[in-house]
Amino acid sequence: METARPMALRTGERRRISRMRQRQITFFLFIAPWLTGFVFLQALPLLVGLLTSFTNYDGLNLDSVRFVGLRNYVRAFSDPDTGYSFSRTLLWSALNVPLWLVGAFGLALLLNRDMKGRGIFRTLLYIPSVVPVVATIWVWRIFLDTNYGALNGMLSLVRPGTAVPFLTDHALQSLTAIALWTGLGSGMVIFLAGLQGISTELVEAARLDGANRLQITQHITLPLMSPIIFFQFVLALIASFQQLVIPLLLSSIGGQISVPPRSSYLYMVHVYQQIFVNQRFGYGTALLWLLFVVILVLTLIIFRTSRYWVHYETDQEGGKR
Repeated sequence: METARPMALRTGERRRISRMRQRQITFFLFIAPWLTGFVFLQALPLLVGLLTSFTNYDGLNLDSVRFVGLRNYVRAFSDPDTGYSFSRTLLWSALNVPLWLVGAFGLALLLNRDMKGRGIFRTLLYIPSVVPVVATIWVWRIFLDTNYGALNGMLSLVRPGTAVPFLTDHALQSLTAIALWTGLGSGMVIFLAGLQGISTELVEAARLDGANRLQITQHITLPLMSPIIFFQFVLALIASFQQLVIPLLLSSIGGQISVPPRSSYLYMVHVYQQIFVNQRFGYGTALLWLLFVVILVLTLIIFRTSRYWVHYETDQEGGKR
């Protein structure tokens, strides 16, 4: 009996080890597709891009590639076009992100109310977010054209001969309008999901205490929505720094991509020019890594300051507040 018991224990232990190994093998089999994609489509290209930023690679000739150290990064700080494009990107972000947040949140508040035709208005406002961006920009080009645009045509009814250069001198404002048109719907949907998660009991209790709609929004809606506002703010800031498609398509002539006007010469446009037009792959990837550092620093600052304005229902230890 005494010898049979240790044998049974060892057999049970081997079975447990075998089950653990089977679970481990199953786990790695399930994550193998994702892991393969991450290594070959994300990690490896990032490593190659980092190494390329320290070379003079032109995208064509591997034989002439040589290591140049930090020369590309030093050049970025002395390049006036880099500084100008970065300043335009900061201005564009400061103009676009607040307008987008306020607009999307305002639409969500409006369409969260019990009103007739609410579903129709939600659909109409969301449609621009799913329309292909190329089609959207071509429609806007027709609308904003200096000589034949519909907007200048309407302005000419008030003041004949009006020809405002919306696509050149005022390209940054036009870029902001198009970005809001295409992005407000998606932001509105996320804000709507958050608003519908707010307990109606809190709102009713505040109304019984005599709070008006503005006070309810200020003291209940905004604090409870602050995590979603924080999430949207971070994503909008990152997207604004990476804006490339809209300014390039707005400046295209006859289907050919041309250099956008200086008013909308954003940082990613400058990177595109360096890599695909001037064939300076090493310098262009260095610019991209500098942009990554800037976005990382700004994101960390936002995360650091979020403790003062973002309200969570649980604290960092997971307990109720």
